Amino acid sequence: MKMTLWQQAATIALCSLSTMATRFLPFIIFRDGERTPAFIRYLGRVLPGAVFALLIVYCLKDVSFFRYSYGLPEAAGIAATLILHKWKRQMLLSIAGGTAVYMILVQFVI
Repeated sequence: MKMTLWQQAATIALCSLSTMATRFLPFIIFRDGERTPAFIRYLGRVLPGAVFALLIVYCLKDVSFFRYSYGLPEAAGIAATLILHKWKRQMLLSIAGGTAVYMILVQFVI
């Protein structure tokens, strides 16, 4: 089924408005000079770890530890991510490094 021109324009407009709202809303709600509420500061501390834990569970949900490869590429990728993060404390570097280790193992080794 093909979208009409009006449907395409409406979809683009709604996506643009949604993106703008998510970008501008925090600046509207939390003005300069006002103290950030304690609950928001709490979420800023705990959500990054919770998101990483959720991603690990999601990524490992289909891994069979009883078939060939035994989850070794996944374990090596996670270990590389942890080591890089503890060493450099750079999130993008640790994610990219862990992903690279996993992909190299899956594509060329196992």
